[in-house]
Amino acid sequence: MIYFWLREAFKLISRAKSSFFLSLISTSISVFLIAASLITIQLSNQLQRKITTNVNINVFLKDTLKTSDIAKLKSNLASKNYINKILYIDKNQAAQNFIKETGEDFRNILDYNPLPASFLITLKEGYVERDSMNKIVNTISKMSGVDEVVFQKEFVYKVLSYINKIKKYIFIITAILFFISIYIVFSTMKLITKSKYEELETMKLVGAKLSTIKMPIILNGIIIGILSSIISLAAFYLLIYNFSSLIEFQKLFNFNSQFYVLFLLVIGPVIGAVVCIFSLRKITLKV
Repeated sequence: MIYFWLREAFKLISRAKSSFFLSLISTSISVFLIAASLITIQLSNQLQRKITTNVNINVFLKDTLKTSDIAKLKSNLASKNYINKILYIDKNQAAQNFIKETGEDFRNILDYNPLPASFLITLKEGYVERDSMNKIVNTISKMSGVDEVVFQKEFVYKVLSYINKIKKYIFIITAILFFISIYIVFSTMKLITKSKYEELETMKLVGAKLSTIKMPIILNGIIIGILSSIISLAAFYLLIYNFSSLIEFQKLFNFNSQFYVLFLLVIGPVIGAVVCIFSLRKITLKV
């Protein structure tokens, strides 16, 4: 029976080449759009993660603090569940960093080091939000031995706002592309089914089973889906190959190529089968 279904599926391809190529093009576009949307979502999430995990807070310490007080304060900060990393910068290191960044050596003018020791704090990803950061800064500012807490407030808040807006638009565009791509395939399959309406009615009159009528068309959709996946995979390979000479994706992002190869190979046949089943739902043995 399976052999018969496969044989009939390939006969459908040979007898209706124009419909086959139309289905192949529409399904390939759908697979490509869905995969592109998924990749865009992943890259936007990774970009957000890279930015949020590199937001630093400078905690400047009072000059009167002793070594034991600094160790106690560091231990107190390390116990907080919102802190990811703590780096202690003493007065000498602060002076070296200042000279390196500005190119000016204040030691030629002053006979003392005016720069305070500090902690460079990196927050955990989930706490890099406006409300959370305001609470964290207020909490740290009230700790004993802390002189001032500084971070690029406006810049960080603007970046977070832009990221949230971009993600929202990406999700909306992804949803639109997904429904458009499914509609393209469904419309194409529906047209193909209508074009074969008389043939299907004839099969019903001669007593063909419902599976005999539907399965070749469903298998035809699966074959189209497999070929569409291969075409989309080749298109993505060419795009990534060309862009990789300009941008090294593997270094910028954790791009899991094996996952997307598997996803592309699966999503095409699934779309072909599901859309065919849905488009054939009204076909019954009733004459």
